[in-house]
Amino acid sequence: MPSEAHEKHLLIIEDDKGQEEYTLEQAIYSIGRDPRCDIRLVSQFVSRHHATLRRHFNEDGSYDYCIEDGNFEGQRSANGLIINGRSLQSHTLKHLDVIIFGPQVRATYYRLRRDPFSTTPPDEFDITLINPATAEKTAS
Repeated sequence: MPSEAHEKHLLIIEDDKGQEEYTLEQAIYSIGRDPRCDIRLVSQFVSRHHATLRRHFNEDGSYDYCIEDGNFEGQRSANGLIINGRSLQSHTLKHLDVIIFGPQVRATYYRLRRDPFSTTPPDEFDITLINPATAEKTAS
């Protein structure tokens, strides 16, 4: 019986505090300097509510995350977002995308996927028979 495919969405933040890994599972995240943000950026060069991550489902049941500049109400950040070297207001994240929030504040997005694998023996009829006479000798 095959197992289901498994995906893991990670965001690795590098800022003045160092490096921190976030496993993305929620539908929405706030990103910024404010201590109440879901993902906190430690730097004086980023906005209190710098960006928002939103989960979007695809037709096949998988999902992506989209990053948007600014807070939940649409108020943009002071520095904006630079994603893979381009200044963007929003972007659907792809594996290994690099997001720059400000000087020395960046994130790398990882979408890790494990393909389904078989959890059953190769041959359902592969049966090993035990000779009762042999079993009695080993029990003694």
